Amino acid sequence: MTDEKQIRVAVNGYGVIGKRVADAVAVQKDMELVGVADVVADWRARMAISKGFALYAADPDRAPAMRAGGLVVTGGLDDLLASADIVVDCTPKKVAVRNVETYRERGIRFIVHGGEKHEVTGHSFVAEANYASTIGRDSTRVVSCNTTSIVRTLTALKDAGLLGSARGTLLRRATDPWESHLGGIMNTLVPEPEIPSHQGPDAQSVDPDLDVITMAVKVPQTLAHLHYWSVRMPRKASKDEVLEAFRASSRIALIRMADGLGALNAVKEMMADFGRPNDSLYEVALWEDMLKVEGDELFYAYMVDNQAIVIPETIDAIRALTEAERDGSVSIARTNAALEVGTFTAT
Repeated sequence: MTDEKQIRVAVNGYGVIGKRVADAVAVQKDMELVGVADVVADWRARMAISKGFALYAADPDRAPAMRAGGLVVTGGLDDLLASADIVVDCTPKKVAVRNVETYRERGIRFIVHGGEKHEVTGHSFVAEANYASTIGRDSTRVVSCNTTSIVRTLTALKDAGLLGSARGTLLRRATDPWESHLGGIMNTLVPEPEIPSHQGPDAQSVDPDLDVITMAVKVPQTLAHLHYWSVRMPRKASKDEVLEAFRASSRIALIRMADGLGALNAVKEMMADFGRPNDSLYEVALWEDMLKVEGDELFYAYMVDNQAIVIPETIDAIRALTEAERDGSVSIARTNAALEVGTFTAT
């Protein structure tokens, strides 16, 4: 696809993920953001209009209240879908599945996110793992933030011939920062009630060959997730060999505690200093000086920005579904360039 023929993208849901997807689409040379849909009439919708995005009412019953709130509402969801080649559904968990019937009735390609089950689309997506299998489908599911990080890191090891079995423990943030005044947890830790936690099987929905088991616990903070991994490699390897495997992925960033990046807040502050929109960490931030190799055993930890990591994956999924770019490496490079993924280094 050339810049003269752009992919017309609609975003349904202008919340934590939706606003970031909209911003990311807007800076892609081969895409046009035709509008965003939501139901709110507060500052969040006003931000969309302030950026020049056309605003639509996701529910026609909400249009009068949105207009009464001083918002310029271009039309309803049907109007937005009629102007688009593809819709990215960023509505809250469990809402998207109700929208899928509408998308299929309209014959429009669509993307849902990790809050929905794999069965909603029958396909789950991480760009570096299964871009090719997505080309020309009518829909896909960009997996959750944690699952995206798992697939990225394990795929890097797998591609280097260094992946046997993987066992991970996830320390999950309690809620998104913007709504931490509404809920979350304090003064406690909440373990997920089952082992494996859902992220391991979810990673296998992208790559069924992964030998992965996860455990997870919710912790009282909102900045990001923290993962600890133990990997049994099929052979002995050196630390340098493992680091080179991770460096082969443009969406894994190696960081060092020795550079003052000893906690999640420090990494987020560095993203702000780099001028990333919303302090976004699109990469998996993996501590290279913590990483340990003992024979055929590998131990490492990394940080996941739950609000940002799926954004580049969503952009690549748009190209794959619309068949705008059949080469995954080309799409990844274009997305990375537009979002400046892989450009920061603290070492």
